[in-house]
Amino acid sequence: MRRWLLLLLPALLAGCQVTPTTLPVAEPAPAAECRWPAGPGDSLARAVTALEAEGFLVRHTDAALGLVSAERARSTLYHDHGVERLPRFGGFVLGGSGGHVASGVMLGFGGGFGPATDEATRIERVSVVVGAQQVQVSRDIRLFDWRGELRESRSASDTAFCRELRDAIEAVPPQESP
Repeated sequence: MRRWLLLLLPALLAGCQVTPTTLPVAEPAPAAECRWPAGPGDSLARAVTALEAEGFLVRHTDAALGLVSAERARSTLYHDHGVERLPRFGGFVLGGSGGHVASGVMLGFGGGFGPATDEATRIERVSVVVGAQQVQVSRDIRLFDWRGELRESRSASDTAFCRELRDAIEAVPPQESP
C-alpha cells in the first residue's frame, strides 16, 4: 500500500509545477527608435567607439553575434532614503493588573542610528546588436542604495537615448573605429 502512495505522491506534486501563462515583457516597451536599418558603414567597432565616448565601459563583445554590452555607473541621490513603511511615533496601551483594567495613550518619537547617507549608485546597462539588416539597442537602469540593495530596476530603452546613441554611432568615422 505504501508503494502506491509513494508512486502517487510525485504525480500529485507534479501538478504544482506549471508554466506561466505569459512570459515576462519589458515595461515599458522599447521605443521604435531603438531599431533602425543597418547602413553599409554600421559596424560593431563603431558602436564600441560610440559607447566608450559616451562614458560606458564595455563589458562583453561577441563579434559572431554582432553584440556589445556596456555599462556605466554614477553616484546619485537616493530620494527615498529614510522613508520607513512603519510610523515612528505613537502607540496604544490596554492592559490590566490585579483586577483593574486601564487604558492609555503613549507618545514617543524616534530617530534611529546609523550612517546618514542618501547616496546611491545608478547603473545603466546597454546592449547593441549590429546585424546585417538592422541595429537594435536595449538599455536598463538599476539603482542600488548605499548598502548595495537593489531599490529600482526598469527598462529604459527610450526615444531620446536611442536617438542620441544612433547619432553618436553615425558620427564615428569608419576609419576611426578600432
